[in-house]
Amino acid sequence: MNVQLEAIINRALAEDSGEGDVTTEALIPGEQQGTGLIVVKQEGIVAGVDVARQVFLRVDPRLSFETVLEDGARVKPGSRVARVTGNVSSILKAERVALNFLQRLSGIASETNRYVESVRGLPVRIMDTRKTTPGLRVLEKYAVSVGGGHNHRMNLSDGILIKDNHLAVLRSRGLSIREIVARAREEARVWLRGVKGRGNLQAKRMQVEVEVRSVPEALEAAEAGADTVMLDNMQLEDMRKAVDSIHGRALIEASGGITLESVRSVAETGVDLISVGALTHSARALDISLELEVQ
Repeated sequence: MNVQLEAIINRALAEDSGEGDVTTEALIPGEQQGTGLIVVKQEGIVAGVDVARQVFLRVDPRLSFETVLEDGARVKPGSRVARVTGNVSSILKAERVALNFLQRLSGIASETNRYVESVRGLPVRIMDTRKTTPGLRVLEKYAVSVGGGHNHRMNLSDGILIKDNHLAVLRSRGLSIREIVARAREEARVWLRGVKGRGNLQAKRMQVEVEVRSVPEALEAAEAGADTVMLDNMQLEDMRKAVDSIHGRALIEASGGITLESVRSVAETGVDLISVGALTHSARALDISLELEVQ
């Protein structure tokens, strides 16, 4: 089991179990055997099946977990995702945590897929953000990819993103966007040399992205050599003007308040990327339950 995933599962189980499952221990015979069927109750995209499996096996390695549907499968009410067989007490102790992960990740994958389908046929990528549940980012970003989306930065070391607050501080010190981008590139080279030996960070060119709020700022950022220009909360007409002005000199990302209703219109402006915080911060859990059959 991946060390990071193991830690996440262990924390979730500890949170849920407390001093022990008093209900199950008081009422269920220790030798009782059975089978739990994991069943979906609404349409969507399933994600997190292996996470659920690892939860059950972490509670009791003697349980048998059979995967029926793999991550990425389209499901409808009544779809069976998996079957877990063995000690009923163990199944009950793992049930809630396993379903919490499965429902949450499937909800994110399903929401992401709705956005992806909304822009089908257009040359644009749907991106996530860092607006994730604390401690669950690696899983939630995985669910985005299962739904057909793409991952933006995993963490703060995964690229330079110069946002409005960075710009406000540096402009107060008299720096232009061109000077800010140049400084970012130079300091990134110094930083990468300083982390020599830490994975592949030193082997890659650090990407620089600049958040802007007007067409002139977008053009200035592109001319300054930014790899990506983020158009923050811009109107559609201004997005089109920015795309025309930059004319391929940088990738263009649209961000801010984009919904399922508006995402295709945004994509039609010609932007390359659309980042949507709602993929992770507002996705509704997919309705999934465990139906127990005793032997």
